[in-house]
Amino acid sequence: MTSPNPEQRRLIEGTEGIHLVDAGAGTGKTFTVTRRYANIVAQEGVEPDDVLLITFTRNAAGEMKERIVANGEYDLRALNDAPIQTFHSLCHDLLDEHGFDAPSYLGIDDSITGSTRIIEDETIEREAFTSFIDRFADEHDEHAGFLRSLSDPMELLDVLSDLASKGVFPTKDGWYRNSKEALAGDYDAFKRAFDAVNEPRNGGSRQSTLRSDLARYGSDKCYLPSAPEKADIRGERGSKAVPEGVAERVFHEDREELIGFVHDVYFEYLEFALGRNYLNFSFLQLFAFVLCCEDDAVRESASFEYVMIDEFQDSSEIQFKIALLLSGTPNLCVVGDWKQSIYSFQYAAVENITEFESRLNRFAAELNEGADRVSFPLSPITRIELERNYRSTQSILDFSEHALVAPGSGRESIDGKSIRDRIVSLVSNASHDRSRIEAFQHPDEHEAVLSRIQSIVGNDEYAVEEDGELRPPTYDDVAVLTRTREYGRELLSVADAYEFPMAYEGGIELFRTDAAKLVLAWLRILEGGSDADRGWAVVLERAGYTLDEIRHVLEHDRYPDEMRSFREALADLETHGAVMRRVFDRYGHRESTADALLTALQSVHTSTTMTRGDLTRLITRGIENGDTKEVSAPAGTDSVTVQTIHSVKGLEHPIVIVANMNDGAFPPSGGHDGTVTYSETTGLRLRKTYAEAHGVPHVYDDWRTDVLRRCQPTDYDEERRLLYVAMTRARDHLLFSAGEDPNTFLEALPVDVETVEPSVSDVERTEASGAAFEPSVPATAGPEGLSPHSLMDDSVHEEVTTGRGMAFGSRVHEFAEAYALGENVTPENDDERNVKALLDSLSGDVHVEERAYLPLETADGRTTLSGIVDLVHVTADAVEVIDLKTDRGRHAQDEYRTQLSVYYHVLAASFPDRRVTASMFYTADDEIVTVEPRSMAELRELVESTSTPD
Repeated sequence: MTSPNPEQRRLIEGTEGIHLVDAGAGTGKTFTVTRRYANIVAQEGVEPDDVLLITFTRNAAGEMKERIVANGEYDLRALNDAPIQTFHSLCHDLLDEHGFDAPSYLGIDDSITGSTRIIEDETIEREAFTSFIDRFADEHDEHAGFLRSLSDPMELLDVLSDLASKGVFPTKDGWYRNSKEALAGDYDAFKRAFDAVNEPRNGGSRQSTLRSDLARYGSDKCYLPSAPEKADIRGERGSKAVPEGVAERVFHEDREELIGFVHDVYFEYLEFALGRNYLNFSFLQLFAFVLCCEDDAVRESASFEYVMIDEFQDSSEIQFKIALLLSGTPNLCVVGDWKQSIYSFQYAAVENITEFESRLNRFAAELNEGADRVSFPLSPITRIELERNYRSTQSILDFSEHALVAPGSGRESIDGKSIRDRIVSLVSNASHDRSRIEAFQHPDEHEAVLSRIQSIVGNDEYAVEEDGELRPPTYDDVAVLTRTREYGRELLSVADAYEFPMAYEGGIELFRTDAAKLVLAWLRILEGGSDADRGWAVVLERAGYTLDEIRHVLEHDRYPDEMRSFREALADLETHGAVMRRVFDRYGHRESTADALLTALQSVHTSTTMTRGDLTRLITRGIENGDTKEVSAPAGTDSVTVQTIHSVKGLEHPIVIVANMNDGAFPPSGGHDGTVTYSETTGLRLRKTYAEAHGVPHVYDDWRTDVLRRCQPTDYDEERRLLYVAMTRARDHLLFSAGEDPNTFLEALPVDVETVEPSVSDVERTEASGAAFEPSVPATAGPEGLSPHSLMDDSVHEEVTTGRGMAFGSRVHEFAEAYALGENVTPENDDERNVKALLDSLSGDVHVEERAYLPLETADGRTTLSGIVDLVHVTADAVEVIDLKTDRGRHAQDEYRTQLSVYYHVLAASFPDRRVTASMFYTADDEIVTVEPRSMAELRELVESTSTPD
């Protein structure tokens, strides 16, 4: 995409007023948003500080900055402090500068300071909340019944986060800004849902869905004696519908004690967190919102002339409200696609975009109670629909729409017409359309998937488009997308048995890895006591001892001398981090999972007062809970990618196989609400109750909650959107796979399901010349997102008058990338001819424009340097980092050395067995200059001396 289409141009040039943009899959959203931003800041009198651009990940924010630099007059350093950030980063900045007294507005006698940490790791917060709830239970005998009814106290934390995302906050004596009303629910909305499922079917000849579902009322339940009988709820024999009065009977109940319990947990956990100098993401947004509501001066000084929000379908209610509070003018632009809203588990509200106008007016009215906080006019609203798709063929786009009307179960009724009326159909920009859309099944689905992939690779019938031409597919053209992590890991395990080239990218159960189990073993050995033998058993088994030998060693304390020496060496180490590093070194764990584990455990230790024994228990619980961390583990070049659908959003692949299309797996079956539940319709509810009926204490099921759950139809909308997201990742071909029992989604799609017989051949793999040098670095509370350019002194360019400008440099880099990728491009100047000659001279694999991440531990915490490497040349025994420089002189060479040093250390860590060098190629002079990289210590000093944003 080199120039905007008419609708993109309309948005780029429409800089004033309220805009609601429907940006469908693959429609060039980032291209359009970044050019709109560049157009805004190009106006006279407008600076980057006047424009708030919100994205939903740090990586996306970094990409936005780079795209803007490539298409505007600002360099990356100029945009380093620009408000192009996430909502969380925005709220952190607000509180860091103005939030000292923010807690006082809720009646909390504590402050937010520059040292207040942001906890991003669920494992860390779980430990903190467990400590809190233990103390809370000791101090509140009046809430003992509620606490006894909980199956897992941690579910309370989910309820608090959900309430915070909707703007429901406690104060010392009540609830902030009448938010208690939300806890009661919405009876009118509930009654509408009740009536819909209670309507007799088949024109009145068959009983309603609700009455049918209530046939199992009381089954496998233990209600209090006061619960009504089944006949009272379902109605008389022969009835077609549940009696009308049941709706009020189940909805209305006295919930004051429950609301009081949640209030006390909520408020005291806020106090607990601040007392220990931390906030989680939910509380970060909570206090930023309260601050903007209560402090007019802060709100006015922090407001922006322009506000743009990307991926608006993933925003929460409180984020929508914060955006309104910070919009100083009606120049508000929200961009998103309701069909791709898949993060409700992270409290995203798809209604923010599907009901944008009504929510805009309602939220503004709520915010303006008591003060004029949203003062700009709320109309007109300019609606723009981006319809041109630059990813998929028309066949795939048309087929994908069927996902949005596919029933999630055989009992679900879909109003297909109303859904299709909302869909903005996409128009493909593809020059070819030979898409194959297929489905297959076999009980051994994993083998069937591998067999189909082997039949695809090298097959012209599955040719993929590249630069307007068709070519046979390779393994790395194929992606297998799954609803769950478990299926992906199972598939990878089967692939390993065949030495099949496959890589799983996404969350892994970090504490169940070999590295974690070894750390746990040695921590147990160091801790001593009754668990020490469990640790010794693990390390002895790892060393090759048989079960009988291990038993003998433990019974007679005859541990190998080398292991005793290692234990003593570990005992002499002062920090847990040092212990873990020594264990990893001993067993050769240098992979990204080991780094992620080290980071996670060090974060826990530095964020709490945990002892070595506490860390041991934390790892044990992590193993039991299957806690996951996002750690990518690519397998090298030419490998099939396996990802969850949640992790693939925003990406694309030439060939997509949507796997595990099985009943009970997609949509997933099972699972129950927590004991304490909340929804906007039914409000705050308790699914179980502790009571002493007939003198016997017991946790009883709540009959009202059981009936309420059946009164509302099962909502598979988000599952349909997940399926749509998976299908629209495919560029050229789309396939589906299932096992013995295909799901209703697959049955509803207009595709024949072929029964196949798997036949997987062992794959003879040559040693991959590439390896991963882009690990997913776990987020931490330290400085974030620095570019290597941030460490460089741009003043070296100020006196240069012979330069040829950024535009020329960009053209040379674009030529280099295109030529390296095999595109039919012709050099137009001497610099490009020199680049061509350089590339022609490289004998190994060449990677271009590769993103690299370098984690660093600094005095302020952990930071990550990230940038883009121009060229990486990989041979069997060496790796060369080459950065293209179009400078005529050598005035910046020492500053460039800093940039090259970052890339050098990334590659050195990724290719520990190969010689790594770093060079600059001066394109004007056809000269390569090899640099001596700065040490990690030097880089760390540069980071610590650099002022960094959150």
